[in-house]
Amino acid sequence: MDDELPPGIGPHEFRELELMLAGEKPLAMFNDDWPEDMEPPEVAFEPYVAEGKFVKAEVVLPVAAFPDTGLRYYFYALPGDEWRMERMIKILRGIFEHHLPTTREQEIETGRLLGYEEADIKLFVDRWFGPDK
Repeated sequence: MDDELPPGIGPHEFRELELMLAGEKPLAMFNDDWPEDMEPPEVAFEPYVAEGKFVKAEVVLPVAAFPDTGLRYYFYALPGDEWRMERMIKILRGIFEHHLPTTREQEIETGRLLGYEEADIKLFVDRWFGPDK
């Protein structure tokens, strides 16, 4: 699978704050494994948590690449969408703590939780798992 996406189909990366402030994205998910030259997303998001515009949750999961510390995932949701954070944490716990495989259905649910358009989710899932028959 190549990393190029067709025009108009796009990840939310680097646009999460903009989309959430516009009410177009109900949930943003990050972890501490970002490029060194990137500002931690918390810098931009935390003022909105303090104002009550976003709700935050964190979880540290056991990840082989971070054996001493685990990997911290953190989530920002619009008020009323906290259930999305809880469900994402459950999915991630299944993967990292219980070693459950990633499935087509799970990736579709994850895309929906994060607020992606159905067409974008289908494109991503078909590219990752192959076309659904």
